Amino acid sequence: MRRRVVITGMGVLTPVGNTPEIFFSRLLEGRSGVGPITRFDPTGYPTTIAAEIDDFRAEDYLDRKEIRRMDLFTRFAVAAARMAAESARLDDPRIDRNRIGVMVGSGSGGLSMIQAEHERVLTSGPSRLSPYLAPAMLVNMACGEIAIAVGAYGPSAAVVTACATGASCIGEAMRMIRYGEADVMLAGGSEAPVTPLGLAAFSRIRALSRRNDEPGKASRPFDRSRDGFVAGEGAGVLVLEELEHALKRGVPILAELVGYGTSTDAHHVTAPRADGAGAVRSMTLALRDAGLQPEDIGYVNAHGTGTPLNDRMEAEAIRQVFGEWAPKVPVSSIKSMTGHLLGAAGAVELVASVQTLRTGWIPPTINLEEPDEGFELDFVPGRARRRECEFVMSNSFGFGGHNVSLIVKRWEEGVGSFSPIPEQVCFGTTAGHDK
Repeated sequence: MRRRVVITGMGVLTPVGNTPEIFFSRLLEGRSGVGPITRFDPTGYPTTIAAEIDDFRAEDYLDRKEIRRMDLFTRFAVAAARMAAESARLDDPRIDRNRIGVMVGSGSGGLSMIQAEHERVLTSGPSRLSPYLAPAMLVNMACGEIAIAVGAYGPSAAVVTACATGASCIGEAMRMIRYGEADVMLAGGSEAPVTPLGLAAFSRIRALSRRNDEPGKASRPFDRSRDGFVAGEGAGVLVLEELEHALKRGVPILAELVGYGTSTDAHHVTAPRADGAGAVRSMTLALRDAGLQPEDIGYVNAHGTGTPLNDRMEAEAIRQVFGEWAPKVPVSSIKSMTGHLLGAAGAVELVASVQTLRTGWIPPTINLEEPDEGFELDFVPGRARRRECEFVMSNSFGFGGHNVSLIVKRWEEGVGSFSPIPEQVCFGTTAGHDK
């Protein structure tokens, strides 16, 4: 029999908030985290905006030596993991450390350090290269540093599926627990792509929005005037735990992870299949894995990047999977506020999905002023909505044709344990704000 997997801890760093509670509260406010780039001078770039984290202090989570040896994406990952571990009480001496694993990935790894050290070699010679670069640039280094930080001696890996990375790591970590390879897994993703090289790469393929004069309105999932995604940075890490293991410890359970489906388009390295067949398959497999029907899903947290091709594909896929139920299920994209966190997006969006289950509030899709033609779905435009859900589906799709869908279930014993956001906060705005 498959073992049941629950979520007992969460940690996030995002452009709109650096705890699960603050992050979700600001989503419900409809607050945009997009603004002019401050990490470097973007003069001359066609896109000069991004969703940056402007209140992260590495010193609050790491000592000086740790900071020196880590790329920014790893600092984000370790900070989010320590937050999640604390909320899940992983310092519990009853836990067998050999049964704790880590599965945290990144789409691009240590871009910041790669670029900085490359420039150092060109200007000062190879002897001036940092000895920390070799390990720091590796995508799996977030896993290694998290394992050191929390004392996890079990299985670890960094699954990389581009923008679906965080969701892939969570799904594969769930399988590790289901089939007895671990009792506890820290899983998620981290990304720090706001660098000259990262911005230039995505600009070169015209993937980024160029609405530089209106940063807060630049990320426009499903809107007719969308012109690309907004790059964002951050991390999301969740603690997954075998149900009986969690119950014996008496740790609060936040939600149950019940479905995971994954597929590949095998179509194009950057463009999704127009017919949505790959996304249809990942959603269908997640429903089958959870033993559910489409009408059981109370909300879909969409991948919703704000790119012309992705949004059209996802809307078509949802219509195919949900059939007659499609116009009735709320669908929203928090990327309208957070920007696209790339490898971290799936994990951060699952945190938002869990908070929807716990609070009964669905975050809005801001900047949705005119849905594109044929997008006949309920995109929760502009304002958060009150709705009790038992099941939430979260979609993530990545370059290379990777598709991942996760389904979480409300944990009944935990209902009411998280204070709902006051109504005046939820309805305090109907549009995005610049930072």
